[in-house]
Amino acid sequence: MVNSTQVPLKIRQGFVLVFVLIIALPFLFYSVSSAYYASLVDSTENNLEAHLYSLISEVEFIDESVKMPNTILAPELNRIDSDTFALIYQNNDLVWYSESAVSLEFNPNSIDSETGASEFKQVFYQGNSYWQLSLTVILGNAEQSQQAVFILLRDDKALTDVLSEFTDTLMTWMLILGAIMTLLMGLGFLWNMRPLQRLDKEIKAIESGKKERLSHSYPIELQAITEDLNLLLESQRRQKERYRASLSDLAHALKTPLAILKSSPMANDNDAQEQLDRINSMIEHQLKRAATGGTDTWKKTTSIGPVLESILNAMKKVYHQKAIEFQSNCPEQTKFLGDKTDLMEILGNLIDNACKACNETVRVNVISNEKILTIEISDDGPGIELSARKKLLQRGTRLDTYESGHGVGLAIVADLVNDYQGTIEIGSAPLGGALFIVEFKYD
Repeated sequence: MVNSTQVPLKIRQGFVLVFVLIIALPFLFYSVSSAYYASLVDSTENNLEAHLYSLISEVEFIDESVKMPNTILAPELNRIDSDTFALIYQNNDLVWYSESAVSLEFNPNSIDSETGASEFKQVFYQGNSYWQLSLTVILGNAEQSQQAVFILLRDDKALTDVLSEFTDTLMTWMLILGAIMTLLMGLGFLWNMRPLQRLDKEIKAIESGKKERLSHSYPIELQAITEDLNLLLESQRRQKERYRASLSDLAHALKTPLAILKSSPMANDNDAQEQLDRINSMIEHQLKRAATGGTDTWKKTTSIGPVLESILNAMKKVYHQKAIEFQSNCPEQTKFLGDKTDLMEILGNLIDNACKACNETVRVNVISNEKILTIEISDDGPGIELSARKKLLQRGTRLDTYESGHGVGLAIVADLVNDYQGTIEIGSAPLGGALFIVEFKYD
């Protein structure tokens, strides 16, 4: 049925939306955080480079020694609690350090590099991470000069603290953005599903027999399919009417000659009378098949309970002399996905046969779940021999020869059940008679 595929479709689309949010937002968060940290590192390099050139401009080289003013221009290097430090080395000896480096418990490694070459990298001292900028310069003049190594350090914790504040803010806005996106996509999803939900309701109405065609206006994407469905429904209705009309005309045309033959002297012959009865049964059989909707593409939904109750009430009147005890078990709201006439034909023939064969009890048990409908009809009669059970359901077998009472109506039942892709089996009932099990599977 059409609506059986729509729930999985909704679930799959919901999973796609969740997948997009789960993958896209964390990826965006990681990308923005990484880019921001990279910008902090670049900013740190530029800041250290500015301090470096400020130190070089303030240094004095007297008697081959580095002299620095008591207070330098960079305020960060004058604070004891600062996270930026400056040191100057001559011949691998520390000759000067900033006020901020007073509390340092380590001496950075001296850098042996080419004169004028600066190096910026991340280093680790005593388990802590620092960003280090170093530059080797020549101090003095042509007569008196010496190499000096300037080293500036920035504690990486200063960067990570700023990054942490940024990621906290970013996380908050990402969550807000995710909630807004989820809400908007959910609303958009529900809005886009409205035409499909209307189509689903209309198809259910057609299946239940409340409507004959699709009537709602739909978006252009669905107009073609709704028009095709309406054409299919109309074509099937016309074809079915022509089929039934033709068979009805054929039946009326055959019944008059058959009635004349049955009243003629030829009918006095037992063999001829038997053949005429057989022809009459075949005509009735095919007419009943033509009148049913078992081959309909659009199956209707029929409540089993009322149909079963109506049949049992009729059987009580027909077989009132036998005083049959009818035992029935049919849960409320149990549905048969098919035409009501077909259901009455199946139940009516099987229960009628059971009434003919029983001694005093007929039992009907209906079992249903989402995918399987099982109907069990049993009696306490003589039952059916194992060797005769398969023959009883075979097409063309003379079913009216069985003394147990299971007559020609079983051929109609077998054909109808087959039209609905169902199965019918014959077994032995706990009551002692025959047990007919009819099963329909729904996808």
